[in-house]
Amino acid sequence: MISMSDPQTLLQLIQVAPAEAAAIVLPEAGIRVTYNSLREHVTAVADSLAALGIARGDRIATYLPNGLPAIVGFLAASVAGTAAPLNPGYREDEVAFYLEDTSAKVLLCPPMAPRARAKRPPLAACPCFPSKWIPPERFALPAPRMAKWLPLLPLTTSPWCCTPAAAPAAQARAHPASQHGRFTHNIMAHYQLSPADVSLCAMPLFHVHGLVASTLSTLLSGGTVVVPGKFNPLSFWRTVRDTGTTWYSAVPTIHNLLLTRAGGERPAGAEGLRFIRSCSASLPPEMMERMERVFGVPVLEAYGMTEASHQMASNPVPPGERKPGSVGPHRHAHRHHGRTWRAPANRPARRSGDPRPQRGLRLRE
Repeated sequence: MISMSDPQTLLQLIQVAPAEAAAIVLPEAGIRVTYNSLREHVTAVADSLAALGIARGDRIATYLPNGLPAIVGFLAASVAGTAAPLNPGYREDEVAFYLEDTSAKVLLCPPMAPRARAKRPPLAACPCFPSKWIPPERFALPAPRMAKWLPLLPLTTSPWCCTPAAAPAAQARAHPASQHGRFTHNIMAHYQLSPADVSLCAMPLFHVHGLVASTLSTLLSGGTVVVPGKFNPLSFWRTVRDTGTTWYSAVPTIHNLLLTRAGGERPAGAEGLRFIRSCSASLPPEMMERMERVFGVPVLEAYGMTEASHQMASNPVPPGERKPGSVGPHRHAHRHHGRTWRAPANRPARRSGDPRPQRGLRLRE
């Protein structure tokens, strides 16, 4: 079996855990997907993409809501070619723009999309590949698809005032010693994730927060990812309780919504959490303190960038010191286009809504 420090590709990343261990739980449907089943689905779809003529470097757009098809589609696209996740909430003109911008050769989409697409000329140039079409037999992946070096993973950034740009989020191996590919291993090591951990993915899977932090790092650890179809504050804590969730990561808006609904009482299920992670926006210190008081678990604020494969800095798990208003010490330096970004230890987080660039990130040649 491949150890956690050995995976060289995303396909090998999901080969770490025992075959019968639970990889993904779909709570609404009550479905439990084992690592063996996940590997078979990913391999089958990747082989089907290769049969369509997809080769290394070819862009495969995924236009899928949160769920098993989104995870399988992303991993299979990354193995067969280059995955380009798109927001499933995009309008027709936005989808057309990103298909052209990424030069996608195939669009992985929900089963209804091909029929609707027949009436929409802007999408006609890109073949659709329904996500539920998975050959029943398992094919062996051709050797070239198992190369150590992964092609570029374009993920869109969220600027304040312009068209989002494609950011090169992962251009190397999944091995922790590689330049960009260490992202999953960094998160797993920083939060001490293990096969006993269960992550609840509260963020969308087209976003690096949900894709890398909640999902890939958990799969590398051999743990289980709980993937609701969408975030639902009414059923959130019931899902946490029923699935044995040990941690989740979200934006402050979601934290605030859950905190408001909880009032001053600890929700049932919170007692099983090891920690709560907050990222993608500044977490007000007073909110962090209230969350810890009501939920009864450590709240760890992190700082991430899509261009740096998400996590750049984070407060540590206990007994490490965590500071309200700080994103904590950097875990590792991240190299990007020949330069190294370093996050200073315990740099105060930028205030919410502050339009100025984040200070304290030193760019070193």
